[in-house]
Amino acid sequence: MANSHKRDTDARLTPRRTPKAVLVAGPLAFLATASAVTLGVLASDPGTRDIIASRDATTNLSMTREPVVSRSDSRRAARTSAEYLMNLQDAYDARKTREAIRHAHTRLWTTTLLNIWSGPEADAKQLGELDAAKKVLVTGRAAQGRQEIVLDGKARWVTAGYLADEKPAPAAAAGLSSAPCPDSSVEDGLTSGAVQVYRSVCHAFPQVTTYLGWDAHGEHSSGKAIDIMTSDKALGDQIAAYLQAHASELGLYDVIWWDQIWTPERASEGWRYYGDHGSATANHMDHVHVSVL
Repeated sequence: MANSHKRDTDARLTPRRTPKAVLVAGPLAFLATASAVTLGVLASDPGTRDIIASRDATTNLSMTREPVVSRSDSRRAARTSAEYLMNLQDAYDARKTREAIRHAHTRLWTTTLLNIWSGPEADAKQLGELDAAKKVLVTGRAAQGRQEIVLDGKARWVTAGYLADEKPAPAAAAGLSSAPCPDSSVEDGLTSGAVQVYRSVCHAFPQVTTYLGWDAHGEHSSGKAIDIMTSDKALGDQIAAYLQAHASELGLYDVIWWDQIWTPERASEGWRYYGDHGSATANHMDHVHVSVL
């Protein structure tokens, strides 16, 4: 009986689908075959071969060709640029100097013998000396421990700190003295050379009443140094000038005053910047320090 049979799964036939890869591969195979045939035909023609080769060569060159810059060209360009900038800076500096000279109107007095320099730089050329008690025109510009002045219409530089509004009093004309000073206790612990300096200064500058001699620090510990106490800039300048004038006779090693140092060994350099040591006393702005060999 028909209804007594077990129900079977639908056994109807369905169309078989062709895989997509096969569908795509057919046209591609046809195109590849057609392309090969076409290229073969074209390649068989000599004129066509030349055109293809020419295009390939041009394409390769355009893809690989790069601008070539030599090292010498790079160095030359850098050097030219640096020289150009230096010339610009020189022109700018010259213009500022001309302006400073043109607008200078203040005159100050030199308080001691000063070296004249071509510029503020450490390697500037020394052009001569400027005597004490000379009135000079100043521009107001300062750099690297020097001040700019005008001499014969040209910019020149001197050590800063030695130009004053008022003419300095004449330096003491007294020579050296070996006579005892009022305060003999200052000589305790000093060498004979330091005692000679003390006695000479105390008689040449009787207005100075305070001196410091032996101490346990620095040059003072050797008994070869004394401090001549004064905060008066003009007076200190006179004392420093006096010591410079007698440096050989007194056998001086150095003189330090107002943040400047002078040594007989480097006398041609004049006063040199001593450096900021943190206080007026450490910078020798309240005393003239002098030591002997």
